[in-house]
Amino acid sequence: MTRPTRSFYGLRHGATDWNREGRFQGRTDNPLNEDGLRQAQEAVDMLRGVGISRIIASPLVRAARTAEIIADAISVPLAIDEGIIEFDFGSFEGLPVRDLMIKHGVKSATGLVSILPTDGENWDAMAERSLRCVSTWLERHPDDNLLFVCHDAVMQGMANALCGSYFRNSHGTPFCYVHENTRWSIEQIATADRYSPSPPVT
Repeated sequence: MTRPTRSFYGLRHGATDWNREGRFQGRTDNPLNEDGLRQAQEAVDMLRGVGISRIIASPLVRAARTAEIIADAISVPLAIDEGIIEFDFGSFEGLPVRDLMIKHGVKSATGLVSILPTDGENWDAMAERSLRCVSTWLERHPDDNLLFVCHDAVMQGMANALCGSYFRNSHGTPFCYVHENTRWSIEQIATADRYSPSPPVT
């Protein structure tokens, strides 16, 4: 599997009505609600001073709008890339997540992945195309600290592929995928100066 060679940032888009209703959203292109717009603004405060110099976003409107708010506020370029579009949940899209987890007797992210429908995207393939996208941008801009504004499934798939586990992810909360001594970890960015990965020395 493709693996990036240095640290990068990830951010889950602000919330939509379907998020608040606990539904599988996937490729359904729902806009941010009032909470989501507020979360995007709050993300700006957490990212100020961290050193983000370029933002790449999923084309879905909830991610693209979140990224646009942040890019405008911190004055950095924004690009859209299909490589980090949300996972396609197939026939699960629009259905309540909790109801399906109860129906299938699963209680964790790992369990949830195990019951995904066959008419959607393959989970491992999603992680691979997302990491390939991230790696391509990191290689293209070796001196930049990059922020990828995308989706929970994308961020979870990358985290599991790199770190071997999932993590608690919240709307509009930035995380750093930290690469140190060939090992990966996930660190939440709670303040503007908590973590700023340096570009590699070449």
